[in-house]
Amino acid sequence: MGSRSAASGPGGSGTDGGPDLERLRAAVGEFAGYTAAERSWERLLLATGPWVDPALAAHRRALLTWLNAWGCRLRYPREGEPDVFCAETGAWWERWRDRLPGRDVALAQLGDAEIDAVGECYADLAAMRAAPGSRPRSLGPTAATKMLHALRPRALMPWDAAIADALHGARGADAYRAHLRLGRRWARRLLAEAGLDEEALAVRLGRPGRPLAKMLDDYCYLVFTATT
Repeated sequence: MGSRSAASGPGGSGTDGGPDLERLRAAVGEFAGYTAAERSWERLLLATGPWVDPALAAHRRALLTWLNAWGCRLRYPREGEPDVFCAETGAWWERWRDRLPGRDVALAQLGDAEIDAVGECYADLAAMRAAPGSRPRSLGPTAATKMLHALRPRALMPWDAAIADALHGARGADAYRAHLRLGRRWARRLLAEAGLDEEALAVRLGRPGRPLAKMLDDYCYLVFTATT
């Protein structure tokens, strides 16, 4: 889908790059054609159940497989090497699990204090050592946001380098906080425009069960990544 998508054009119902309902409908409909991405998410949930729990080693390994399916290129340990990703993710989870929003909190419901805390979680996660070898590899900003989205799919939007740079001009903790605040503003505006709750809006847009946080990422991907 290298041509300009039906969702393209940063103008929508506001001046902040966000979509109106019709642009969002076009985006989620187009993104449904990215079947490899959808299948990788389904495989993750088959391995973990409805919620990913990084306290479990099997879930951490499934997360690594899922991240690599999304192009994160994190090296798997060779025979005899330590499983760095699994160990470091487990330690990160112990430090930060209580600072993440609750599982049932949606993007539109995030408070400023929750977003500030998530920024700290993100900074530590992005800097986390993620692969074995003599040249340490950190998880990085794209994989960190994807992992946070996997842990809290209703609340936390992922990004990639193109989205982060286009919308915020940076990829640090402050930029990620700004991304969540921007997404929250979009989400609240869309819900008000539709006059529906999030579950009903997903049905109306033809993607029942899909979190609004992910549908907004679908839009961002098509506008800022797929068209570059």
